[in-house]
Amino acid sequence: MEMEPLSVICPTCMESFEVPPVPASETPCEIDYDCEICCRPMVVSLETDGDEVYAVARGIHD
Repeated sequence: MEMEPLSVICPTCMESFEVPPVPASETPCEIDYDCEICCRPMVVSLETDGDEVYAVARGIHD
């Protein structure tokens, strides 16, 4: 089963982009990521809700 990319909103430029998915068994986790639009650094938290994995981004100084 192929996993769909996860949508994230950059906390700096407020643009949406996608990050690679991770299996639910590897959550919760955090990854350092640079926005694909403005290149600002952020931390993307990957969590699960049931069997669904979702991503939330925050600035590195939040």
